[in-house]
Amino acid sequence: MLKVLARKGTIVLSSVILAMSLAACGKTATNDNTQGSAPAPQGGNNTAAPAPAGLKGEIKIDGSSTVFPISQAMAEEFMKKNKDVKITVGESGSSNGAKKLIGGEIDIADMSRKFKQEEKDELKTKQNTEVIEMPVALDGITVVVNKKNTFAKEMTVEELKKVWQKDSTIKKWNEIRPEWPDKEIKLYGPGTASGTFEFFTEAINGKAKESRSDYTPSEDDNVLVKGVAGDEFAMGYFGYAYYKENEAKLNAVAIKKDANSPAVAPSLETIEKMTYAPLSRYIYVYPTKKALEQPHIKEFLKYYNSAEGSKLVEAVKYIKLPQETMNKNLEALK
Repeated sequence: MLKVLARKGTIVLSSVILAMSLAACGKTATNDNTQGSAPAPQGGNNTAAPAPAGLKGEIKIDGSSTVFPISQAMAEEFMKKNKDVKITVGESGSSNGAKKLIGGEIDIADMSRKFKQEEKDELKTKQNTEVIEMPVALDGITVVVNKKNTFAKEMTVEELKKVWQKDSTIKKWNEIRPEWPDKEIKLYGPGTASGTFEFFTEAINGKAKESRSDYTPSEDDNVLVKGVAGDEFAMGYFGYAYYKENEAKLNAVAIKKDANSPAVAPSLETIEKMTYAPLSRYIYVYPTKKALEQPHIKEFLKYYNSAEGSKLVEAVKYIKLPQETMNKNLEALK
């Protein structure tokens, strides 16, 4: 298992552990400032081919806090291999990432939802370019409660809807189930610019962005973690990686599609197989075609879809893509 370290709104890769892990797998991570390698599809897979020498330039990335840990890990390792490439990664939410891409402020948008048609149209009008959709990992939005909460082990989609739907009057746990405590529920969730907010509200409430508003929102998932961990009767939701990094302080709620369905907890297996429903999903990066004209950006995205990139995805607790999907991403980069 590759080791990760948490810090403000992110999960940062330990390069020493990475090097040891990759060496154990028969692959070597470059930890000095020499030129590294980036993958290209050969023989139907993402075996490595040398990256062009002398890559230079800046790459600006912003958007989803869910995708942020992956892009941050990719950026750190890519910059070690390419000392003249500078990459900055922000986490302002998927919708804000899309706006910044459309406005020409960034090169790549991290998004935990798909780029909308109206956003594509606006990008075409303003910059005369298009986005390339690239799935980067699988994720499962995880409903979490405090570690001391031993009663809410599972909930149905309908029960979650009663709590989170627009104009919900649910205030206490015993209003969900009579046998649960007569205690107020303190709610935490992503802000309205978040792709996770859009996906969750559509999957649970039946309409994207339609939600009760009397909860504590934040685009920084670590704020949500801290909130739920600090209140015995709190509930929140965010990406699976943030739950895994904090499972000593949080419990994940298993989800039932309906009262007669089995409860399914989020895990690497259930998210990969999409049996953790309806909250399993793909997450994405969106570069523009114009950005891909710059060699250092194209090579960075090749690295994102390399075997080493897959290890970084797993290192920050997400589920790596199937090889077939990575090959399609690499084809799109051509």
